[in-house]
Amino acid sequence: MKCTLIRREMAMNNHLYKITAPVIMLTMLAGCALGPDFTRPAAPEVQSYTATALTAAPPALGETQQVVHGAVVNPLWWREFGSSKLDNLIDAALQASPTLAAAQATLRQAQEGYAARAGSTLYPRAEVNLSSQRQRFNPNSSGLSDDARDFDLFNASLGVNYNFDLTGSNRRALEALAANSDYQFYQLQGEQLTLVSTIVNSAINQAKIATQMQATQAILHSQEEQLESLRERVRLGQAAPNEVFAVQTQVEQTRGAIALLRNQFQHSEHLLAVLAGRAPGAGGMPTFKLEDFTLPAQVPLIVPSALVRVRPDIQAAEALLHVANAQYGVAIANLYPQINIGANLGSQALTAAELFGSGSAVWSLVGQLTQPLFDPGLPAQKRAALAAFDAAAANYQTTVLEALRQVADVLRSLENDAHWLAALSAANAAAQESLDSVRREYSLGAASYVQLLIAQQQAQRTRIDVLEAQAQRLSDSAILFQSLGGGSHSLAAQLPE
Repeated sequence: MKCTLIRREMAMNNHLYKITAPVIMLTMLAGCALGPDFTRPAAPEVQSYTATALTAAPPALGETQQVVHGAVVNPLWWREFGSSKLDNLIDAALQASPTLAAAQATLRQAQEGYAARAGSTLYPRAEVNLSSQRQRFNPNSSGLSDDARDFDLFNASLGVNYNFDLTGSNRRALEALAANSDYQFYQLQGEQLTLVSTIVNSAINQAKIATQMQATQAILHSQEEQLESLRERVRLGQAAPNEVFAVQTQVEQTRGAIALLRNQFQHSEHLLAVLAGRAPGAGGMPTFKLEDFTLPAQVPLIVPSALVRVRPDIQAAEALLHVANAQYGVAIANLYPQINIGANLGSQALTAAELFGSGSAVWSLVGQLTQPLFDPGLPAQKRAALAAFDAAAANYQTTVLEALRQVADVLRSLENDAHWLAALSAANAAAQESLDSVRREYSLGAASYVQLLIAQQQAQRTRIDVLEAQAQRLSDSAILFQSLGGGSHSLAAQLPE
């Protein structure tokens, strides 16, 4: 008796195992996804951007600048230039720029695309169906009778369908969509950084042009005075007409240079208006002078291994690499079986009143296993996905190297800008000393008025060179902030999980 009970219990356990083992195995397999899991690329091993150390930047015009290694980049880095007009313009542009609006809409599209795919693949899909139809049955087709019959057929059903993600194809596809959302987010950050950087550099360029116009106008005024003096000397027989023609040529060339500078200044006005989301003719735009800006006394510098984690273009390239990795997993999963489970529960009757009555219930349960046996396209798709991943990896490496080059270039530019400005400052001081000397000689009658005018023109030209060097130093400082990724931003809170 005891042995019989033991055999029955063993049989029941064996039967239970046969039923539950496949379910347990499928559940365990469903928790896995084929294809390699994504691993973030390793950070660069180099610790510096240039092969040789940077030299100390010499002071020029009372301004010194120090590169601080390991400093945190200010998220509002443009405020380091000390211009309230620039701050207000950028704040307005961040709110009104159609470029940013388009990037934000593209990000929302990617996020909603992920949500739509997640809702249809992670969870079973249920739908209700109600239908009514009028049919005619012709018995002649079966040889039973000569009388045709008309009848109504009513259906009501609830259907549930679920793709049992055995190989993780759906999860890999969702992973690709999530990575694409990350890519669009970093694209938005990049658009914002580009917008701010373009405004800063355009404002500095406008300030440089305005100051150059002012100095060139002073040169023109001096040349016109020189021309009038020469004409008087020709009238008195103290100078040859050729001297007048030579100075007149210089006057017209200077007038042409002023026209070109005015054209550049007006173009900068139009560009700043469009960047701020305004029409060029709307008015109300600020104008900038070099006196509006302050050279940042300290600029940050982060190591290359940290740079790759903060620059939007590198992060976007990494997101595309993640997309390619997930799509490769999808291509692998497509080579393996796919399981679909569907169920329908409803009722069917010849009259609407009997639709939900007893005896009208109908149901169906369908399980489908699909295994590709011969499809030459699937292995080719896998190889294509692997090639796409290799291309994304190469593009990522290119983006990193290009970012390192940009930082290295701007560091050298800042270093050389300081030396350039120091040299021009010395030249400017010498030109001023020369002008002061000619003025003293003119006051004593040892130098002519024409010599004084020529000395004034030379001093103004040297001043223009100094102004260009000052503007270049400001612009390269802004480029450094941009090349370091512009720091973290509040947009980071919107990064999809």
